[in-house]
Amino acid sequence: MARVTTSYTHVDLDGDYGDVEGVAVTCDRCGHTEEAFGTSESSLRSCAVRLKENCPRGENNYYVID
Repeated sequence: MARVTTSYTHVDLDGDYGDVEGVAVTCDRCGHTEEAFGTSESSLRSCAVRLKENCPRGENNYYVID
């Protein structure tokens, strides 16, 4: 399992009742991005898990969020 760095930004996501603060985490290796509602550490971890589950290259990486 390779350790892969990521970058993240704060974004506005469409919620049921308007815009909601969220985060977008992007894989520095391939550029794939996952989004999550909220701006906490758990939201960032959720994105990292989804990057692993939805990797377009089918890789089984460990994603590091700085």
